[in-house]
Amino acid sequence: MIAILPRYLIREMTLEDIPTVLEIDRVSFSNPWPERSYRYELTENRAAQLFVAKMDDGGVIAYLGYWLIGDEAHISTFAVHPEFRMQGIGEDMLKSALAAAAEKGARVATLEVRESNDLAIRLYEKLGFEVVGSRDSYYRDNNEDAILMTLAGISNLAREGDQ
Repeated sequence: MIAILPRYLIREMTLEDIPTVLEIDRVSFSNPWPERSYRYELTENRAAQLFVAKMDDGGVIAYLGYWLIGDEAHISTFAVHPEFRMQGIGEDMLKSALAAAAEKGARVATLEVRESNDLAIRLYEKLGFEVVGSRDSYYRDNNEDAILMTLAGISNLAREGDQ
């Protein structure tokens, strides 16, 4: 059996992407962001940078956002549509976003992840993120704890992606 992986482009998110991003958000999270949050991130939050992975045929299949605060890129939101998970798209998105953050001066990346989200945790660990703490009852929908992860030296990861 031969697997055919989707062809996609990673680019900055636009307002036109919001409806599809909201759909991905709804099928990925129990407490999705409202539309106004994405609009705010794109139009008013100067610290925010958002990206989408868009199929060659035009459909958005993943998105990622981070806030650049000083030399830290904090991953604020990130999801791949369930039909496209486990194909390397999330890894590509994360590497692209970290490379963009490194170009803007970020040296470290941080994020919170549900302690039960083994798939995401494995991806972050694969890229060198390390557990540095936890946030008790972080998620409002079920009071699940979050694991706080950090990646130092994101410029090194960005350089690896150029090879």
